[in-house]
Amino acid sequence: MLFAENEKTNANRFSQGTNQSEMRANNERLVLTLLRYEQGLAKADIARKTGLSAQTVARLISKLSGEGLIEKGKPQKGRIGQPSTPLSLAASGAYFWGLKVGRRSVELALVDFLGNTVRHEKKIYDYPEFDVVIDFACAAVEKILETEGPETKAHLKGMGLAMPGFLWSWAPKIGVSPDRMVKWKTADLRKDLAERLGIPVFSQNDATAACSAEMVFGKRFVAQNALYFYVGFFIGGGLVLNGSLFTGSFGNAAGLGPLLVPTDDGNLKDLLDVASLAALEKQLDVKGFEGRVIWEDAGVWTIDAEILTAWLEQAANGIAHAIHTAQAIIDAESVIIDGWLPTNVRHQLIEKTKDLLHKKDFTGVSIPEVQEGSVGTAARTLGAASLPLKDRFLIE
Repeated sequence: MLFAENEKTNANRFSQGTNQSEMRANNERLVLTLLRYEQGLAKADIARKTGLSAQTVARLISKLSGEGLIEKGKPQKGRIGQPSTPLSLAASGAYFWGLKVGRRSVELALVDFLGNTVRHEKKIYDYPEFDVVIDFACAAVEKILETEGPETKAHLKGMGLAMPGFLWSWAPKIGVSPDRMVKWKTADLRKDLAERLGIPVFSQNDATAACSAEMVFGKRFVAQNALYFYVGFFIGGGLVLNGSLFTGSFGNAAGLGPLLVPTDDGNLKDLLDVASLAALEKQLDVKGFEGRVIWEDAGVWTIDAEILTAWLEQAANGIAHAIHTAQAIIDAESVIIDGWLPTNVRHQLIEKTKDLLHKKDFTGVSIPEVQEGSVGTAARTLGAASLPLKDRFLIE
């Protein structure tokens, strides 16, 4: 997974190292972070990009290789002096659980150090019930571990939990009685999972976690200032400021869903009412189709084309307006759009959003570059898995 970036930017991004012994742990994270974005670097490259001495880099590489986190490639000839050995992260160096709790499904994935999903379990439901979710998670962990060897188990580093904030308050929007979800108001899923599984568990808003997945496992560098949209049952988002994920005072920064946007009839509606898959599901149901099928597989949808086109138009209009409004405050370099969407549907949504965005008046405000997310449907689950990974192995 090689992410190219110009030399000057890389130098600024990674020249944070120090040769002081008390900063060794930080330097280890620095090397691992660099190799996550630029696999195949030699020791000399790492020293040049981080500002660490050759001797310090050699010690760090020796230690990280001994721990199984870094693997060495075949020595490359063609340079003056000794052949250089490319270094990369080892997929088997560490494993993480990623648990995504959504309004229509819960998913658990076992993810390796490179972000590959090793095993995956999923349950679809009409609404999230606390006991059902925690029982599923614990049973799925046990089921997956039965298929894995001792090496995988020995390198498990924790679990990440991605779920909407204030989940109990979404009952009316989901269409269920509030009393069926009231337990979410007092119960602590993160704490209960940690106690039952005996591992550290980290939690984050689900759309923010999806943004984290783009930053950690994506196929390109995320801009220093970026706004992220994830289209799921409801639409949500994430915010990157000065190269770091900004979560806000209560972990729900860039929630985006409650943002008011204009509709064709001249009224204002919440963005989540026009640009979420809940709206598409409802429109399918009203027309006599089975809306629930969109949750079964996001690889391809076989649904009514007319309904899909109408939804894409209203969703793109809502997202374009949200970008226009947010840009006056954030001044982002780029906007990333991803979601539980087939690739062709996501592409259509982004192209329609771009077209509508360029029709708006941006006088005094810059127009951000709109990009497709590179993680896709697994973004929230992988984002959850990225939480223990970042805590243990990365720097911002």
